[in-house]
Amino acid sequence: MSREEKPITISDVAEALGVSKTTVSRAISGKGRLSAATRQRVRDYIEEHHYMPNVVARGLAQSKTFNICVVMPGTYALVDLPFFQKAVMGVLEIAGNAGYDILLCVCGENDVSALKRIIQNRKVDGVILLRTYVKDEQIEFLSEEKIPFAVIGSTDYPDVLQVDYDHETACRELTGRMLERGISRIALLGGSGTHVVNQKRRRGFEKAFEEANLAPDPELVFMDLEEKDAVSRAAKEAVRKGAQCIFCMDDAICGHVLAGLRTQGKYVPEDIRVASFYNSSALENSIPSITSLCFDAGELGKAAGRLLLGRLEGEEVLETLECPQLAYEIRMSESTR
Repeated sequence: MSREEKPITISDVAEALGVSKTTVSRAISGKGRLSAATRQRVRDYIEEHHYMPNVVARGLAQSKTFNICVVMPGTYALVDLPFFQKAVMGVLEIAGNAGYDILLCVCGENDVSALKRIIQNRKVDGVILLRTYVKDEQIEFLSEEKIPFAVIGSTDYPDVLQVDYDHETACRELTGRMLERGISRIALLGGSGTHVVNQKRRRGFEKAFEEANLAPDPELVFMDLEEKDAVSRAAKEAVRKGAQCIFCMDDAICGHVLAGLRTQGKYVPEDIRVASFYNSSALENSIPSITSLCFDAGELGKAAGRLLLGRLEGEEVLETLECPQLAYEIRMSESTR
């Protein structure tokens, strides 16, 4: 369409085809009774003439904003950013194809004021949370307000649309592989115990020991490591207590462990083995290469987007969707040789 041409309206389409504006509207929305031939005739015409429905008018007619809020956690390590970026891009792809835009919001674990403001000002139709907590004020608020939402991650709150990989099984499998090789003095270094994903990863670690009729040494389990110095101290303590291998719950902790070991003059894997329960671009150039679990954050974002849009469009959707079809990969590398 040239600059001189005026955009056509729904009235123009109706007049050109000799049908009512209601018929055109039904053909565009896909809702209401209409013959397949008429619907196709309308769609062929609007495609040929580049008709673009007015989103504002469509939103008013359907009481929708055609916006989705994506909530980023307020605190995260810098190396976590690529995960959230890929997840957001996955949501954006699915939302954009369905005619929705996204609005980005940042919320702390115990501060949902920004999310409340967006919801109370009726700026969005639904919400996607990129992180879940054991005590989750985001979920409690959205549930109370009856706002459609989905989460990337897992939660025990009832009636929540959620999409996640099976972290517990993945961590159990990686731990089991090390135990099969006779490496049982394994230290576990993890972040906040209030994050559901950390709890699932720890359960997988412990289940692998249980299945091997062994028990992890409680003195080699270090949780709630939020700062780089705390991680380095834990790694030093693990080495002192005779750990054969250090399992890191995520890539941020793994990076700090590797730096701490270098400071101590310890070599991987000659002096101690290292593995991560989450791989990212931050670990890709590590020397030696790091044994890790690989997940696709973009596919998680797409799955969450489909789940929420299904609910917004009134479809029957499963409340919980783990992604066995999005298979994780166990990458065995030089760090556990």
